[in-house]
Amino acid sequence: MAIETARLRLRRWRPDDVEPWAAIVADPEVMRHLGSGALTHDDAGEQIERFEHHWVEHGFGHWAVEERSTGAMIGRVGLLHHDDWSEDPENVEVGWTIERSRWRRGLATEGARASLRFGFDGLRLERVISIARRDNHASRRVMEKTGLDLRGETDWRSHRVVWYAIERATWAARDE
Repeated sequence: MAIETARLRLRRWRPDDVEPWAAIVADPEVMRHLGSGALTHDDAGEQIERFEHHWVEHGFGHWAVEERSTGAMIGRVGLLHHDDWSEDPENVEVGWTIERSRWRRGLATEGARASLRFGFDGLRLERVISIARRDNHASRRVMEKTGLDLRGETDWRSHRVVWYAIERATWAARDE
């Protein structure tokens, strides 16, 4: 399954994605707000395996993101369920990681909107959340641009985080 937007192709992961994904997640600036720090090549491969397992287990997950104009794999975007998120046990989170050289172009927002559309129209989800460290202003802007509203602040995975959410009815009214 793949989804295309004006500039992106969201698709399932392939074996040849390990190299570009490993380069993206090895960048400490890209990983600064993600809690784990820069990842090794092996960590990147294991993470892709977890993304694919999530698809098998839940019927949704994170896609590899290709830039349509170049065919380059530039990140990940999609939907994940967190078993350890207690604020909303039925949660499905929209999230993203984009290669640093492509920041500030609206690509995360474009991919997040496509993910929300898939979640609400395809999966018929009632609500989607998004979680970020409190000081991750760039991700918070993406959340706000995609229509999510601030719902709270809490401690999660040893970090102070904020969480945003949007309901399907609100999405439908804003997406018309």
